[in-house]
Amino acid sequence: MADTFSQIYIHIVFAVKGRDSLIKSAWEEELYKYITGIVQNKGQKMLAINGMPDHIHILIGMRPTCCLSDLVREVKKSSNEFIKEKKFTPYRFQWQEGFGAFSYSHSALDDVIGYINRQKEHHKKRLFREEYMEMLRKFEVDFDEQYLFEWFED
Repeated sequence: MADTFSQIYIHIVFAVKGRDSLIKSAWEEELYKYITGIVQNKGQKMLAINGMPDHIHILIGMRPTCCLSDLVREVKKSSNEFIKEKKFTPYRFQWQEGFGAFSYSHSALDDVIGYINRQKEHHKKRLFREEYMEMLRKFEVDFDEQYLFEWFED
């Protein structure tokens, strides 16, 4: 019987609702481990995860049987419940609607992983809005700004 072989790498970006800076360094590592567990339990491979207090970047090796929107919905739903259960923040935590997803070739993985791992350094020089808009343009994604994340100048 034939098997399915694939090599699909997806960079996912999503933000905290209202772009509130609620992800604190004291618990972000625990959150990243929890999200990694969700991704792995869904049969996908976590390659990198990092972010800022108001957004997260994830790079996964994805199997073709996975529905990306279902995976992201599960990550957001479960991690939202995890944050509330752990009482990581006294504020109401919720992820914004939607996400960005960008595919990469195997040859680009080291660069993308490095980029994700250097998020805090990267955002000393560049706003999230600039970063996200550049990604959309680079990948020639058609978009209407009114349907993007809520933007607040940092």
